[in-house]
Amino acid sequence: MERRKLGRTDMTVSVLGFGGSEIGYQRASRRTVAELLGSALDAGLNVIDTAECYEDSEELIGKAVGVRRPEFYLFTKCGHGRGWGKGEWRPAALLKSIERSLQRLRTDCVDLIQLHSCSLAELRKGDAIAALERARERGMARYIGYSGDGAAARYAIESGRFDTLQTSVSIADQEALDLVLPLARKARMGVIAKRPIANVAWRYTRRPESYYADYWMRLRTLDYPFLRDGGAAVATALGFTLSVPGVHTAIVGTTKPARWQANAALLERGALPKREFHAIRARWHAVAEPSWAGQE
Repeated sequence: MERRKLGRTDMTVSVLGFGGSEIGYQRASRRTVAELLGSALDAGLNVIDTAECYEDSEELIGKAVGVRRPEFYLFTKCGHGRGWGKGEWRPAALLKSIERSLQRLRTDCVDLIQLHSCSLAELRKGDAIAALERARERGMARYIGYSGDGAAARYAIESGRFDTLQTSVSIADQEALDLVLPLARKARMGVIAKRPIANVAWRYTRRPESYYADYWMRLRTLDYPFLRDGGAAVATALGFTLSVPGVHTAIVGTTKPARWQANAALLERGALPKREFHAIRARWHAVAEPSWAGQE
């Protein structure tokens, strides 16, 4: 599997990473997670990304592959220790949350700790960022990053205090390509693409009752021709994200071991042809509405 140097860090990461939200929210079994992550590592994936608010995702990962810790880079996020949407940005709370994550993940240090969707106002105060810097100084994390979108992501880059940015990049979510990624490249930040296949929202015939309903609506308007091409649509969507200048790795989550193998196989097709990439960009610029901001 292709690997890319993650910005100015010393990490060379697989272009496909594993996202831990689904295994937590969908309550995957320990056996399933062990099979899923074991096969992923065996196939060459070396990035596992999770968060303290993804239910028991951290514990499942720690139990499944804790003994293989030297084989992969481990990323997690902090800021919602009491559950998603219940942000807590006081330094003491953040440090306590990071300590808890280390226990759950069965490690003394994560490779990357990320501030999870912290608002622009909180970022500007500086206390939350300082807490992550303190965690890095104490050896709890090797690098620090920001996970989020829009103006907050732009500020995170301009602050010069983060090593990486995790932001939404997909055929249905392209705000970052103009708003933040050029700045991130200039700053030599590592860029982690979240939701790289737009939650495969185009497969639903009716609007899904979920957080990616917005993607479903956008894709109906975008009406890319390749979305009518069955399995090839996923390959094109993933290829688009990985062809975006400055993106180093794309995080994909699943609870199905077979799905991981299928996604890994898609990478064998190589880079998306420039003609297809530019056609997707042109369609976005033609019909995207100003309200189509990056999705948290």
